[in-house]
Parts: sequence; structure tokens; C-alpha cells
Amino acid sequence: MPACALTRLTLTDFRSYAGAELVLDGRPVWLAGPNGAGKTNLLEAVSFLIPGRGLRGSNLAEVGRRMPGEAAGRAWAVAVSVCTADGETRLGTGVETAGAARRVVRVEGEPAPPGRLAEHIRQVWLTPAQDRLFLDSATERRRFFDRLAFAAEPIHAAHVQAYEKAMRERMRLLTDGPADAAWLDALEARMAEAGALMADTRARTLAALSAEIATRGERPFPLAQLSLTGEWERLAVAGCEVAEIGSRLATALAAARDRDAAAGRALTGPHRGDLAVVHAEKDRAAAECSTGEQKALILNLVLAQAARLARAHGPAPILLLDEVAAHLDARRRAALFDEIEALGLQAFLTGTDEMLFDGLRGRAQGFAVDGSGLVAC
Repeated sequence: MPACALTRLTLTDFRSYAGAELVLDGRPVWLAGPNGAGKTNLLEAVSFLIPGRGLRGSNLAEVGRRMPGEAAGRAWAVAVSVCTADGETRLGTGVETAGAARRVVRVEGEPAPPGRLAEHIRQVWLTPAQDRLFLDSATERRRFFDRLAFAAEPIHAAHVQAYEKAMRERMRLLTDGPADAAWLDALEARMAEAGALMADTRARTLAALSAEIATRGERPFPLAQLSLTGEWERLAVAGCEVAEIGSRLATALAAARDRDAAAGRALTGPHRGDLAVVHAEKDRAAAECSTGEQKALILNLVLAQAARLARAHGPAPILLLDEVAAHLDARRRAALFDEIEALGLQAFLTGTDEMLFDGLRGRAQGFAVDGSGLVAC
């Protein structure tokens, strides 16, 4: 049994599932079925077992099952038993009324704040929406990198939320008024404190990932050279103290009030940074690589993060890999399966064809997914 594994997964009125239950033994899990059968819905349900909006970024009303003619999604629930070195724990989340804006979390049947989930489960995922990561906006790359950082340091999400909340309030004052100097000072102090912590966490994540990637030369995935291009992240990478970064950021924000008011957005801060990725062997920016190389680069980043988390203190990560196998050639697909097994991680993989998972037979649990339910293979 892996250091962290789901042993039972139960869905109630989640997306296409009126009800579903999987009994799991800790091995990797593959789900095969036609498009629209509900494979990704299962992965999304698992992804709600950590704080946040899941791997699709959905709001709570979206994920409740909705029949034709129903205006809003129903109340829904996802429950699991998770086995770790400390024993088995029951976790659950969902909404108790249709259209609710706040979800409920339970640990061993008792109400708990969403942050408690991160004490029991960590996750790293890769979805088809991330295939264009290197071609999309800097915003998408920041979100991708912040999810990697959050998997190792859950407090990072709280820093991001605090920063963004203060930034929104500051912009409202600058654009709608009254632009009270004392209140702006207070908001900019909050932004500076949270922003400095964000930059520091991103710098640590960059260093750890780069070190992990440097050990992966024997695998058939292209190695990536990573850098953070944001001004504040570069200060953190250079070893600048958090307090100093915060002081400089507060000064920069105060000096930029008129400019930001005219632009209608904050033009400085860690919300403006970017992740730069270079194909190490070819010395070529990832955006200039082939589609297959880009997908392999992203997968290598995810695997590197999973590998370092598997050795770190805390629960081992659960991997969610949606439609990844179909985009790999046979050699890389076999290498992916071997690495998942070698790391001792529970992974959930989806694909439209069972034959994609032939290399996992005997090493994983397989389920055929169609509109009528789940059938063990």
C-alpha cells in the first residue's frame, strides 16, 4: 500500500453520477471509456478532496448533478477513506443544498475547515487543458506553478488569496474612490506581506524542482530548465530576505498608485510574474518545441514534483493524469507506468481505449466507464 492511498471513493449526485462507489487497493487506477462517459468527472471528484475548486476550476453549483429542466445542480457529496502511515481516515466534502456557495468538509464525520484536507491528501494533476501551457498566457503558467507550490506547502494558497483580496480592494479604492491614503497604506502593507511570502515560496519550489529534474537524465522525457521571470521572484531566488522583498514591494505599490489607477489594474507585484521553461537538450524555449515535446516537458515537471513530494514529510501525493497516455508514444507510456510504480504512488489515469493501459495490467486496477456505471476489468 502506498504511503497515501484512497481505499474507497463514493460519489453522490456529482456531475453525471447519481451514485458511484469504487473499492480500491492502493494500486494505480486506470479508467477507460468513450468521450463523455464520465472518466474526467471521477478525477474531478477526487480533486475536490483538497482545498480549491478542483482540476476544472469549477464553481460548486456546476458540479452538482442536473437533470433536464433543473435550473441548478443538486446537492452533492464526495467521500473517501484514505490510508496513510497513521492509519485510515474518512474525509468528505460537498454542498448540503442545491446552489450553495460554500462547501462543507468533514473529517471523521465532524465538520472541519477546508484547510484540514491538506493534512491528509496532497495531489498533483495534469489535464488536457494544460496542453497549451507554454502557449497560453502567463496567468495560466502562474496558476500551474502555484498548484505545484501548494502541493508541497499548502499555506501558499492562503498567501495567494490574501494578496489577491487586498489587490482587488486596493484597485476599487484607486478606481472608484475615495483613495484614502491611510487605507491604501494598509492594503498595500497586506499585499506586500503576502506577496513577499508568495515570491519566497515560488523560489523554494523552483529550486527544489530544478534539483529534482537534474536527477532525471536517464528517463525518456525531455529535461526542462526552469526560471521565474517576475521581479519579486528574482529577488527571492537571489536570496533576498522576505522582509526586504515586502518593504520594496510596499514602496513600489505606493509609488504606482496614479499609474495603476489610470491603467485600471496593478502593474507591479507577484501577480505579474511568469514561469519560463527551456528544453535543456535543445536549448530551445518550450513554446518553440513540438506539441509532443511540450506535453512531455509538462509531464516531466509533474513527475518531478510527485517524486520529491513522495520523499518529503507528509502524505505522498496522489497523481491525477487525465488523457495523458494517449499523447505518449509506447516508450514514454511504458516509462510513465514504470515510474508511477517505482515511486509507490496511487495514480488515476484516463483514456478512451483499454489497450493504452496494457502495460499496467496486473499492476493496477482497471475500470470500464460508460453511461451506466463502472465495471472492473
